[in-house]
Amino acid sequence: MTNEIAQARRPLSPHLSIYRPMLTMMMSIAHRVTGAALYFGTLLLIWYLVAAVSGDAAFATVSWFMRSFFGQLILFGFTFALLHHFFGGVRHLIWDAGYGFEHPMRERLAQGTLICSTVSTLILFAAAHFLV
Repeated sequence: MTNEIAQARRPLSPHLSIYRPMLTMMMSIAHRVTGAALYFGTLLLIWYLVAAVSGDAAFATVSWFMRSFFGQLILFGFTFALLHHFFGGVRHLIWDAGYGFEHPMRERLAQGTLICSTVSTLILFAAAHFLV
């Protein structure tokens, strides 16, 4: 009985429903999600490289898939994940150096991560499609 009373008095840890969503929190979650997405994107890169050394038929199949709408959508998402994870890493590097912890700077770094990754993805995709 005393054990049950002691457990009832223990404080509960705050849950996500307690916190108000903030941009820095969303960018932290996005950083983790893009890191996981990079694992799957790496499988596409391996498929492409294996097909390139396997012969013309295998490479033609991969090239057809990568040029399809679905393949382009996956490549766009992989590119965004790669760049977002990179810029999130730069943000963490700035924090590791001891800078950017103040309230307005934290928000600016989070906004910069999102803006830089989006703009870089669009520029890279535009360059790949219009310069080729």
